[in-house]
Order: sequence, then C-alpha cells, then structure tokens
Amino acid sequence: MLILEQFHDLGLEAYEIKELDTELLRKNYLLFSKIEGEVTALLSERYLVQASNFYTKLEKIYPLKMLDEDSFDQLYNRFLELKTDRTMEVMQENTQEDEDISLTDFLRVSTDILTSEESAPIIKFVNALFYQAVKKRVSDIHIEVGEYKGDVRFRIDGMLSKNAELDKKIVNLIISRIKVISNLDISEKRIPQDGRTQINISGKTLDIRVSILPTFYGERVVMRLLMQSSQIPKIDELGFSIEMIDEVKKLLCLSHGIILVTGPTGSGKTTSLHSFLREVEAPEKNLITVEDPVEYKSDNISQIQVNEKVGLTFASALRSILRQDPDVIMIGEIRDEETANIAIRSALTGHLVFSTLHTNSAPATISRLADMGIEPFLISSSLLGVLAQRLVRVLCDKCKEEDLLAENFAQNYNFSRDTLIYKAKGCRECGYSGYSGRQLVGELLVITDEVKDLLKTTTDEHTIKKTFKNNGLKTIASELKKMVIAGGTSLDEAIRTGLGHD
Repeated sequence: MLILEQFHDLGLEAYEIKELDTELLRKNYLLFSKIEGEVTALLSERYLVQASNFYTKLEKIYPLKMLDEDSFDQLYNRFLELKTDRTMEVMQENTQEDEDISLTDFLRVSTDILTSEESAPIIKFVNALFYQAVKKRVSDIHIEVGEYKGDVRFRIDGMLSKNAELDKKIVNLIISRIKVISNLDISEKRIPQDGRTQINISGKTLDIRVSILPTFYGERVVMRLLMQSSQIPKIDELGFSIEMIDEVKKLLCLSHGIILVTGPTGSGKTTSLHSFLREVEAPEKNLITVEDPVEYKSDNISQIQVNEKVGLTFASALRSILRQDPDVIMIGEIRDEETANIAIRSALTGHLVFSTLHTNSAPATISRLADMGIEPFLISSSLLGVLAQRLVRVLCDKCKEEDLLAENFAQNYNFSRDTLIYKAKGCRECGYSGYSGRQLVGELLVITDEVKDLLKTTTDEHTIKKTFKNNGLKTIASELKKMVIAGGTSLDEAIRTGLGHD
C-alpha cells in the first residue's frame, strides 16, 4: 500500500508535460506541478487508488506527493482553467459581434451544471458572466445569496439590474470558482476576503477587484471591473464644458498647490483624478499615488496601495512619499485630519497635489477642510481649485419620449411652462433601461484673490456659495437644468443627481 505524508500548498500552479496527455492525467486525478523547481506528481487521498494505478503506468518516474483536499481541489481547478480557457478562446473566435451569451439561456441548456463530476460547466458560466459584463459596459457584478436561491445583478450606468436567478448550490460553486481565480482561501467562509484577478476576453485584459463577504445565508461577492490605464479618458473626453476644461488645464499647469475633486460615491472622482495625472504626465516628472485600492494600473506612475493591517495608511504613506522627491502626488481620498494636514503641507512645499473629498458641492469643501482643523489662511494659500461632479445617465436617443407629467410640475424647478421634457422608455438598443451611457456634469470653484479675501472672514458654506453664484458660478444644478432642456436626460434623473440642491 502507498503511504505518503500529506502536503499543504494552496499556491501550486498547473504544470503540463509535453509527452503526457494532460486531459487523461486530469481524468485519472494525477496532477503535476513544480515544487522547489522539481516537477512532481500529486494525488489526493480521495482518488488514491485511481491516481496511483495510473502513476504506475508512466514510463518515467516522477517524485510523488499527496496533497490535502483543499490544495488538491485548487490545483485541479487550475487544470480545468487550462482546458476551459482554450474552449473560451475558440468560443470567442466563433462568436459574432452582435451575438450575446445569455446567462439564463446558459443555465437552461447546461443541465449538467450540478450533476457533472467536474466543474467545467461552472467555469464556462463564470467566463460567460465576464463576457456578458464586458459587452454590456458593466462596472460591478453582484452575486448575492438568499435562503433558497441566488441572484446575479449587474451595475450599468450606476444602477443595479437583475441578470440571472440561480440555484443556491450553483451560487456556492460559482463563488468557489471566483475564489480560485482570485487566489483566495476556498475553505474560509467565515470572514471577509479581498482579492484581484485578471482575465482575457476578446483580446483585452480585464482587471477585476473581488470582495467576498459572509452573510446570514452564505457568502456574497461583488466584483469591480477596472479599466486599464490606456482606457482612462483624457480631460477633453470627460464630458465637461469647454470653458471648464480650459480652467482645469490652467490649474494643472501650475507647479504647486492642491486640486480637490468632490462628489458622492460613484460620481467618477477617481477617473477624473487619473485623467489629471494623464494630463501632467511627462518623462521629467516624478508622479506618485496613494490609493485604496489601486484601481487603474499605470506603467509610468508609482502607485502605492494602502494596507492598514500593516500600518500603511494614507498619512504614513504620504510622509514617506515626501522623501521620494515627487513632483505630483495623488491621494485617493482625504479621510481624516492627519491626511488633510500632510496634503496641505505638501502643496505648500512645492508639490502639485490631487485628491478627493466626500462633499456635495465645491463651496462645501472649504467648510469641510475648516471642520478638519485646517486654518483658513492655509486653505487660501494652498488650495488651487475644487471640482464638484456628478455622473448623469443620458437618455437613449432611439426611444426617449415626451414626459407630460414632468412638464406639469417642472415650474417647481424654475423651468419655463413650455419646456419640452423627455423621459426614459426602454428599447433593445439600451437594454430596456431607457438610458445609454453617462455624462459628467460639474461645478468648478477656482480660488481667486476675492475668495482668499473672503476666507479671512468666513468659511461658511452658504456665504461662499452665495458669493460665487453672484459672480456667475455655474453650479451642478444649473448644468443639470441645461441638460434637461437639451433633452439629454430626464427630470427624474436630474432630481436624483442634484437638481433642486442649489
């Protein structure tokens, strides 16, 4: 009888041997990997007889080790990946541009998804999930589990919509597959886990951030699909007015000071910051970022990922960055007084600093900094400008229709009585949502000498806002109003994103 000591290693990679049929080895549960540089045959106690019988038939003798169940399952899944990735490549080559892989149809025809002795159908399903998400411009994939069933939901243009309903057992298998490709612990189901993975779809590399959270009925997963640095839009492509873009570019030409981008979660602040970095990027400049997490990977920028477990916070990373001779610093978010102080100090000592804050308007940002303990004279001498922004869904041109109900109460929002207002209807072109894509609207507050004088006496949000409006500040509300009049968006969407908060 074969007696081997159990070996534990969740990080083993699949190794293919040219003279051996990988598919035949996998079916007989005899796997190969490199351990300390040596090609080793691996088996598990569950399939000991079948694997050892096949091992004895090999012409060449390889070192043999027994893996524990978790390590073996993870390595087995890696071999399945090799097989299904090739299948997916062939599938993509044969798929016409206008074809779509429907997850519901996939479940209907894949009757073997639970009865199959191997998990290949699950892998195909997850691949189909990513493929469909890319085609539909999805930003987040949610996989949620209830008492008896699970749901797959896609976030498109900032709104969640249900995409497929799953059997609870299938959800658990899908989550295990996602853990495997994200190098997470498949046996741990009690604590939250975060990971990252990369997949290749239609010749494009897709970065995916994975967050797994245990809930009452089981684990739920949220996957954020991230853009590559090459996909980050230029400032001109963000959707702001030409006047605002020119003002922002003037600020970016300055050598020191701080520029803040504000808005609620999901308003595109990180994308704007990265487009700023793209604008100022040059071979003679040293650009460093501190982010939590790093969302867009770039080859020409040094990016630091915050890790609070080991004490690498925004503040501690910033202190170290200042010793790295940076020209431009990007801080993912100012969360506390300490980070705010270091950011302001960096701007005063000759660095150009970009960061974000969670406030609803540009004037509110000055009040927030004052609340964080920053002296008004430091704000006025370091702050260059504040850009407050929102992402607004754009009506689908193919199906939008007149909104008679909205026109009846549009006067409440200072629209003239004869304003033509459109609403979302929904058609095949826009996935029956009534909207097609999103556009940025914003307000830019530039710190002029007049503002500096004002800051000597007050940091009150209402006073600052009133002064700026008298001086012609184009607020988010006024930009939204213009968009509704132009038929770009609906009144409902304008109210949701800030109309009426003037």
